Amino acid sequence: MKPVTQPHTHKSELSKQLALRTGWLRLASLLGSGVLLGTLSLSAHAGSLISHTDYLDYELPKETQEKCVERENCPDIEIKYLKTNHQWINAITNERINHLVVNSKPTESAPITSKSNQADVKAAIDDFVTSQFADLPEDSVFVYNLMVTPEYLGHVNNLETFEINSYVFTGGAHGMPYSEYLVFDQKSKKQIQLADMLQPGKKSKFKALAYNAYKDWVKTVDEDVASYEKNWPFTLSDNITVTDKGIDIRYQHYAIGPYAYGMPVLSIPYSKLSGVIKPRFIAK
Repeated sequence: MKPVTQPHTHKSELSKQLALRTGWLRLASLLGSGVLLGTLSLSAHAGSLISHTDYLDYELPKETQEKCVERENCPDIEIKYLKTNHQWINAITNERINHLVVNSKPTESAPITSKSNQADVKAAIDDFVTSQFADLPEDSVFVYNLMVTPEYLGHVNNLETFEINSYVFTGGAHGMPYSEYLVFDQKSKKQIQLADMLQPGKKSKFKALAYNAYKDWVKTVDEDVASYEKNWPFTLSDNITVTDKGIDIRYQHYAIGPYAYGMPVLSIPYSKLSGVIKPRFIAK
């Protein structure tokens, strides 16, 4: 059975939470039955790759279940894992998903970790959902939310591209979305990073191209690029993916702009990347 899925938009958090409440009774019945379990088939064919996702099998702690069902404010947990017909892609992607879950609410006693297993994941979710009732008043309409899901983006040359999206809400003015690109080379059976794509000695040229793309983006939100840059200076992100048109660079909230501007994507067309990235990474 598929758990309640809630939209993650940029509208006000209060409106979002009020909309979420319409699904709590259905979610409560799922939680009362014991597990969040389901399969969402998002089949995509590109070359030899077939991709879909499966929900994490997770049961809320008994005490948390009893409280949230009574109050109709159960934490909204939606964790999905990638399942393709290429196990090495699954292993890398799902390790990153575990990393995002385990580090969804880092503290001094639970610092950011780079490796995790299923026991760590369950413990992290248990801590996340139980902390809601310690942090929020009993009459609060807000509900803790934790979502992590992979998405297949497409096939370029020998490369398969994915994106992991996450969303965490623990009260306050808004939640915190996050997005991470993953690029896999079917030929070498490796994850590809920006450094793998660049020609030797061409990082500075790539950075200059990205800076030009940044200025073009700034012009869509502010007429005065120089003034904008004083508050939100350019930085080069290595969160990149390839498309049929060029390389996209994803930025998180607050990296180069205020929260309201979302997670900007800077695009550099292949026509400008000749001699900068290796020829095999230019779409044909």
